[in-house]
Amino acid sequence: MSHTTTVDPASDISSATPEAVALVTSLFRDKTSRDPGRFLANFSQQHPLTVGDGTRGAKFSTWPELATAVTPVIPTWPPTSRAYATKILGDGRSAMVLYVDSPEMFGSEIRLIAPIDFRDGKIVRQVDYWDGRHFGTATTQAIRVPQDQFATEFGEAATGEQAPAALRDVVSALSHAFATGDSAAAAALFTTDATFEDLTLHVSITGRLAIEGFLTRSRELLPYGLGTSVRHTVGSAEAGGYEWTRPDGPVNQGVIALELQQSRIARLTTVWDGSVVDDPTLIALLTSTLEH
Repeated sequence: MSHTTTVDPASDISSATPEAVALVTSLFRDKTSRDPGRFLANFSQQHPLTVGDGTRGAKFSTWPELATAVTPVIPTWPPTSRAYATKILGDGRSAMVLYVDSPEMFGSEIRLIAPIDFRDGKIVRQVDYWDGRHFGTATTQAIRVPQDQFATEFGEAATGEQAPAALRDVVSALSHAFATGDSAAAAALFTTDATFEDLTLHVSITGRLAIEGFLTRSRELLPYGLGTSVRHTVGSAEAGGYEWTRPDGPVNQGVIALELQQSRIARLTTVWDGSVVDDPTLIALLTSTLEH
């Protein structure tokens, strides 16, 4: 039987500049090639580098550290392995990227959101966020960094903020509304027909009024709500997003991707590690999606 090559789904690039598309396409093409040298060529050796995993709590702080980690692993992936972006939000300075690692790479499918910063056409910072329940709770727990070694920062200070003021203003207003539990202020930042998608909860809510209702009912439960703060912002004036942290919460970090229309949020997509919370908490969060 002849082998049929898998064709990657088309990536949504409607909120990305051509430069961002070229840089991200190169990264995943070279990852799929299973050639460590080609993959590593996408990362800067001239600037401070951080590549991290917000779910595992691991990070590589130099190019040699990254090379040592990935060089023996990448060639072991089977030829059917695929890594591909499903959506790119941003420009050649920084972007939020939604992407997929196929099951052949790590034993199960991973759907991730990654903020990426570029300098001189190379990656200087990338942090992957994904839901451990989708990957498998036991498997995620087995590969998570011990709590006393879990990364508390991912080079954001060294990288600095590159996102434009227009995006940072929206992020500041949204994150403050979430952190203080002000659902009305948060909802006011969305367009009338906005979509709010939580990949960990597997829910999608449409419409500003419905979004406000969900935020009100889930105020005490949302991991990206009360007490959170912004770690880092990436993207352009049209799209991007931010990483959030909450050191005292059961989920201490995650990511939110934003697509804007005239400085209002047309779509929010978030992912966080559901494997660190128990079933009753997730059930309570899902119950909060019900309208009465």
